[in-house]
Amino acid sequence: MKLRFVIGLLGIVGLCHVAVGQTTGATQTPNDRFISPSRPVPTGKAPGMEAKLVKDTPEEKIYAVIFHKGDEALSGLTDFAIEHKVQDAHFTAIGAVSSATLAWLDVQKKIYHRIDVAQQTEVLSLIGDVATFNGKPVVHMHAILGRQDGSTIGGHVFELNVNPTLEVFVTVNTMPLKKRPDDASGMKLIDPKQ
Repeated sequence: MKLRFVIGLLGIVGLCHVAVGQTTGATQTPNDRFISPSRPVPTGKAPGMEAKLVKDTPEEKIYAVIFHKGDEALSGLTDFAIEHKVQDAHFTAIGAVSSATLAWLDVQKKIYHRIDVAQQTEVLSLIGDVATFNGKPVVHMHAILGRQDGSTIGGHVFELNVNPTLEVFVTVNTMPLKKRPDDASGMKLIDPKQ
């Protein structure tokens, strides 16, 4: 009898704790295993980024965009695209990062599954493009990162924290590309008809 009373009392205390936590926000943190495809890209997180125009023709411009320790690459490339009014570009890069947030797209659920990389890795391959959506440039990139033991991890890039450098070569084209919403995937896709 005493045992049932104690178990019952513990259950009530537990329920009270959950109820209090829910009203104050003190218990569960939001589920951060998933990332929305429409998550905004923060700007201004690459203060050390430098860019140099290395080729300038009527058809295209090529820039060397160099990131330094502490810069976040997606934010920096977004800032670069805004500053240079980029409407169509593609890029490749190599370098190294101290951490990253990658993801893979679950098309059925229209959400990205987060892949955290909390260690120093080599950027073995970084590729991407820039097109516009609602008049603003959207940077889309994927990376393959190499770990110390030679294994790799890759995915869609949400964050790359540079250490010591990331060397990006951006080819900007003169013909603008635009994106459109895709209801089936929840993504914004390049529309070659626009």
